[in-house]
Amino acid sequence: MPTITRTFIKAAMLYFAAGLLTSFLVSARKLLNLPAFLDAMMPTYLHMLVVGWITQLIIGIAYWMFPKFSKEAPRGDERVGWAVLILLNVGLILRIIGEPFNIGWMLPISAVLQLFAVWMFIIVIWPRVKER
Repeated sequence: MPTITRTFIKAAMLYFAAGLLTSFLVSARKLLNLPAFLDAMMPTYLHMLVVGWITQLIIGIAYWMFPKFSKEAPRGDERVGWAVLILLNVGLILRIIGEPFNIGWMLPISAVLQLFAVWMFIIVIWPRVKER
């Protein structure tokens, strides 16, 4: 298994744990008398689970399992794969910080970074799935 795939999977597992913990805290906020800002974490924890966990897990496994590009570079340009990992995670972290604290400038930057990550993933994986 390539290092980049292991990194995607490890990051996905961290977001899975963080998303479930945040879900618990949001659900139990009133019962445990936790701070009110946790109510603003509802869309954030969903994003952590869907993009942070599920999407990263899928990208990591796809990067590893899809057909080889060539013998010299079986997964294409690996730098693009690392850029996808970095952009996706920086975007997620900006959202996790910006959304509950209502830091308006972070959300558009987060969305753009995640959009670039998705497009870069498509660029790196497309040659591996097209008909030869």
